[in-house]
Parts: sequence; C-alpha cells; structure tokens
Amino acid sequence: MATFPIVETTLDRIVGGGQALGTYPDGRKLFVWGGLPGETVNVQVTKKRSKLVEGRVVEVLKRSPERIDAIDSESYLSTSPWQIMKPEAEAHYKAALIEEAFELHDIVLPNAIEVKTDDARFGYRNKVEFSFYWDTETNMLDLAFFVRASKGKVPVEGTSLAKEPINVLAREIRDLLRTKSIEARSLKTLLIRCDQTGNCVWQLYVKDRLPKLISEKEAAKLPAIGGEVIYSDPKSPASRITERLASFGQTVLTDVILGTAFSYATESFFQVNLPMYETALKDMRKWLEQASVVDMYSGVGTIGLTIGGSSPVLVELDESAVREMKRNTSALKSKAKVVHAASETALDYIVSDADIILDPPRAGLHTHVIQRLLDVRPKRIVYLSCNPVTQARDVALLSESYGIRHHMGYNFFPATPHIEHLVVLDLTS
Repeated sequence: MATFPIVETTLDRIVGGGQALGTYPDGRKLFVWGGLPGETVNVQVTKKRSKLVEGRVVEVLKRSPERIDAIDSESYLSTSPWQIMKPEAEAHYKAALIEEAFELHDIVLPNAIEVKTDDARFGYRNKVEFSFYWDTETNMLDLAFFVRASKGKVPVEGTSLAKEPINVLAREIRDLLRTKSIEARSLKTLLIRCDQTGNCVWQLYVKDRLPKLISEKEAAKLPAIGGEVIYSDPKSPASRITERLASFGQTVLTDVILGTAFSYATESFFQVNLPMYETALKDMRKWLEQASVVDMYSGVGTIGLTIGGSSPVLVELDESAVREMKRNTSALKSKAKVVHAASETALDYIVSDADIILDPPRAGLHTHVIQRLLDVRPKRIVYLSCNPVTQARDVALLSESYGIRHHMGYNFFPATPHIEHLVVLDLTS
C-alpha cells in the first residue's frame, strides 16, 4: 500500500464538490477537505492522480477568521465537512457554488442569489445510516462512519446532525448487538428514520442470513415503534433489500407536510429536513397557475399532493415509493393519477396545458424529458434540484425556449456542501 506524504499549501477557494483548492508542490491542483480559503495548512495526501491530488487537513498553520470548531471533532468530515465554517460563510459559499454552476453554462441568473435557511444547523436530519466498526483492542462492536477521502472508518456515538432519538436508538441497538456473538464483518449498516414527533423505525442490514439475531422481546425494549432485520447481498456495497428476515412492530412512519399526512417506508426516499422542505414547497406553490399539474420524479407524492391541486399526475419509478404514494393518495381521497414508470418512459403525461414540476435525482433530467419539454412547450416549469451543476446543464438545454423567471436556494443540508436550488422557467418563444 502506497504511503502518501504530508504537504503544506495555502488554500485559495471553495470548489464545486465542497473542497478547498490548493497547489501540490509539483504544480498539480490539490483538493482538500477540512480547510478554508486563505488558510495555510498541512495536508495528508490521500489520493494521487495524473492531473490532481486529494487530501485532508491534519494541521492548520494559519487560521481563517471564518473557521469555527467542529462539534463532531472526530467524524465531521464523514457527515458534514462544513461544520468548520461560520453559518454566514456557509451561506456565502453555497450561493457562490450556485452561481459558478450556472456560469459554467454561460447562464447569468437574473437576481442576486439568496439562500434561505431556518438557522437550525444541527439536529435536523430525520434519517441516518451508520456503518459498523470492530475495535481489535477491546474486541467490541462500535457504530461508525466511513472516513471521507479514505477507506477507513471512524467509531462514533452518533452525529450532531441527527434528531437525538436517532442517536439514542442507534446506541441501544449497538449495545444489544454487543451481547451477541457477532462481529462487524457480518453486519452492513444500520438505517434509522425518525418522524417529527420522535418516533423511530430501524433497519439492520446484515451480510449473513440471521433471522433470529434480534428477538421479539429484545425489539420491544428498544426506543422505536418498529424495525427490521434485512439480509443484503454482501457482493454489493450498497444496503439494498435482498430478503426481509424479521420484522417487529410498525415499520412505516407518518409525517405531516403543509397540513397533509404522508406515510413512508423506512427505505423510501423522503426529505431529511422537513421544515426547510416546507419552506421550499410554499415558494413553489406561488408559481403554479394551471389547473393541471404534472409532478415528475414524485417520490411518495409530497410535492404533487400538497401543492399540485386536486388531480395532479404523479410519476415515479421506485416501487416502494409508489406503494406509499398509492397509500397516501387513497388516505387523502385524492383524485391524483399515480404512474409507476421512469420519467423518460412517461413522456405522454408532459402536456402543454399543465404546469410541470421537476425534482429529479442528482443526475438531473433525462435527455428524453428535456426534448419532450421542448417539443410540447408547457408554459411553466418549476424545477427543484439537489444538484445545481446538473440543473444548470438542463436549464441551458431548455434555454432555446425557456427563460428563468425566478430562482432561490434552500439550505436543506446545513454544515455540508449540499444545496437545494429552485428555478422557475417560463416559455419565451
């Protein structure tokens, strides 16, 4: 295994992925986690490529006035590498990243970039996925996160980003597993979700089929309304459901968004910061004018069923999300039409006399969706994105017929480089 050096550099600026940029002694770009612009730092190199080098700060020699101490001093790089910057600096850099993403496509946003926040930097996440770590000195199981820019893990007691019931439950499950004859190599991850009232549901993903790992009696003592033990194919690094081995109590959560109740499975996509999500939804609702609304990439229906009027069209590919969306639609007695399909194969639902809502994954819009929008030419597109880089690319492709009417950033993920961005597009020609 190669041993990489520690080098000194002065950091220049924050770049798209959230790292700070310095220069390696041989002139290559040095992308650094744990540093801020203007700082002189010692960097542990973690990866070398032909044109760039990556690393993480191990010592700050000259400290930026924007720097603050991280709350999770040992694990912040794993979960929230921007814990080290003041909130006002975070807002500034997030606005700058949005601007940079659009400038790359020669798009000048029409207004100053604003990032809305509710100032809740910690305790906002309603979902956390823990890994496991085996301490060879104590022969004890620990919760862990993967170390950013490394293949290693760091043991943790929880994370300050999470709602506290999640951390409490995670430690209880860890302590229960410590009483078993099981090591970290047999476990994959522990996924915990929490509703706004503090009810938690857990899923323990294991690499071996262990249906009796946790008993009904043991599960009943955990501070959760339910949970599952799930076998996940060890050949895949992802925690995906191969076989549900055991189920306890209630495994579906319910939350209220803009007065509307939604149920969702533990593994389904659901927003992790609901107060900020509601802020974005209220803003989006102001821009919907047509009686007909089509909500592409609709998840469990939280956008279309709250702001999409009486009979929105909801298009979603994920099977578990569609199952919950149908349940939500039925419970609300909604006239919504649920379409179980990939957005690029449900193009007929994009029509000219409807407002189109887009909330795609980080990869952005499929080219077939973009072409359909250009062909059909709906009057308005309301596009919420978790990745301004791909959003800017898509807006550039749509610019032959659409112009930006409104845009706004939302700090869904404080203390991280991630930013949500809303763009409202109107037909111009």
